[in-house]
Amino acid sequence: MSDRAALLKGIRAWLVLFVVCLVLSGATAFPLVHELRWTEELLGRLPSPDALTDWITRVRQGLDTADSDYPFLLYGTDWLAFAHLVIAVAFYGPYRDPVRNIWVVEFAMIACAGIIPLALICGPIRGIPFWWQVIDMSFGVFGVIPLYVVRRKIKRLEALTPANTWAVAAA
Repeated sequence: MSDRAALLKGIRAWLVLFVVCLVLSGATAFPLVHELRWTEELLGRLPSPDALTDWITRVRQGLDTADSDYPFLLYGTDWLAFAHLVIAVAFYGPYRDPVRNIWVVEFAMIACAGIIPLALICGPIRGIPFWWQVIDMSFGVFGVIPLYVVRRKIKRLEALTPANTWAVAAA
């Protein structure tokens, strides 16, 4: 297998992993009410920190109230889920043509970095415990790792490709 083919295979494998995680993250935003009930039940059966159990119970109670009295509020999490799925579709571009569509990977890296100030600013405003903000920020930290690997591989792939190939493709 050539270096170019190996790089392309590696890029695509990392992109598939990232997209699967993005889709799973989005899909879990649809059934939040049920997920929190299941999580609360599970935590009741397992040894878990009181702070975590108390927080999950509080969030579940809030979601139950929203679901029964103000279900339209949960429409926001439906849009959150949809956004994850739409963003996942954008990665078809780098999967198909990584060099030309490296901007999608760089955009996602910027979005991962943006999670940190969002959590640190909005978390306290919304009364989110700091330890939960750290969990939220970890999505950006762990999300950027495969994207960084992909970006490096794309740059190596670009260096292996003759310049005129990209000029013809861009025309």
